[in-house]
Amino acid sequence: MTEVLIAGAGPTGLTLAIDLARRGVPHRIIDRAAVTGSRGKGLQPRTLEVFDDLGVIGTIRAVGGPYPPMRAYSGTDVVWEGRMHDEKPPSASVPYPGAVMIPQWRTERILRDRLDELGGRVEPVGLASFEQDDEGVTAVLDDGSRVRAAYLVGADGGRSTVRKTLGVAFLGDTHEDERMLIGDVRATGLDRDHWHIWGDMANHKIRVALCPLAGTDEFQFTAPLAPGDEPELTLATYQKMFDECSGRDDVRLTDLSWASVYRLNIRMVERFRAGRVFLAGDAAHVHSPTGGQGLNTGVQDAYNLGWKLGAVLRDGADPSLLDTYEEERLPVAAGVLGISTALYRKAAEGQADAFKRGEETAQLLLAYPDSPLTGPGGGNRAPDAVLRDRDGVPVRLFDLFRGPHFTVLVFGDHASGGSGLAASVPGAVKVVAIGEGGDLLDPDGEARTAYGLDGPGVVLVRPDGYVACAGDESALRSYRLAARSQ
Repeated sequence: MTEVLIAGAGPTGLTLAIDLARRGVPHRIIDRAAVTGSRGKGLQPRTLEVFDDLGVIGTIRAVGGPYPPMRAYSGTDVVWEGRMHDEKPPSASVPYPGAVMIPQWRTERILRDRLDELGGRVEPVGLASFEQDDEGVTAVLDDGSRVRAAYLVGADGGRSTVRKTLGVAFLGDTHEDERMLIGDVRATGLDRDHWHIWGDMANHKIRVALCPLAGTDEFQFTAPLAPGDEPELTLATYQKMFDECSGRDDVRLTDLSWASVYRLNIRMVERFRAGRVFLAGDAAHVHSPTGGQGLNTGVQDAYNLGWKLGAVLRDGADPSLLDTYEEERLPVAAGVLGISTALYRKAAEGQADAFKRGEETAQLLLAYPDSPLTGPGGGNRAPDAVLRDRDGVPVRLFDLFRGPHFTVLVFGDHASGGSGLAASVPGAVKVVAIGEGGDLLDPDGEARTAYGLDGPGVVLVRPDGYVACAGDESALRSYRLAARSQ
């Protein structure tokens, strides 16, 4: 019997499979076909930190790139230029401050390659049905084979077989009158340094746009469709729409590699867990594409669930720990859904700041303040910081966090507090002593300040990069992960 069966090998399912693989948790991941097309093309700063931990950030940054500046035209005349995101330099606490553009097909290929490195693979078969009982889940696959697993994770998209079988309500709306023609094409006659837009810029209404996809020679084509319009998904259709909406005849589209009609869906489940079955990613929440939140929220669903499954299945944690997946992720997903919906409405209404994106889309501020796993001083993202070893060589906290373990940061003379916290959590724990008597130094106090400590103290960092608790030894002495999850 496998421990975890993952239905769906998009970014959500692959993130979970990688996390389980590095924890040594037996699992299977299934999907009928690999994704095609650019789809979710933006990776937010918090997702980049997740991918740093999973060992793919170097490849992601090598083939991806920053969002290009936007350039709007009336015919061939440039009428407006601007950026969606304010450019920010990396800092000690936020090493990846900007979103990275990379087509979804390439993100998935990178994640599949990483899973292969860890000894896993995606099986090219779909889920037909399943039943669960008190001891596990029995699934029937498209090829007729049966799989017995301790847990099933539905990461199988907005039309999720897992969600439908569970009968979990998918609350929200599908807006059939708000649709968009989208596709990946090559184009001659345009530079690849700008996101090219034609429309009514006074009202911030887009008629057609071509966005160069980093690391490729393709553009993502987008154009709103009129109600009732059901276009044929052919290159001729895309060319005709571009010509009519742009008023130009000097740009030629070629090589339509992916074509689709997007229908606005804004939906979310009322629960993320039913017995031994979990929902994650688009199976649990679907967003407007505005703000680039959907894919990123799904990745972080998986990142939250992965370490908890590992703690229960490999390290003997109380199974009640798994209840905190829904307790933590449902309110976060609801909040993010509100952000993406509000951004979409700004664009639909032509508001002046419709194209601007602020800190709320970076997902660095997402937190778990009310989680039963959050102790004193905990709940927020664990920031990066630069320490020094005894020879003065810089050491990043993110390098120390990387891996499936908890991390205890001991600032000053709190060795007993560090060992006490290490005993309170399941699985591997890395204790890092920082100060004159430790292995690493924080000469300017930047790391201590980043974690809200005025002097000596102890910080427990979860495997998913969130602070579980922080403070002095007396405040943290009673922290127990399993006990707090009950």
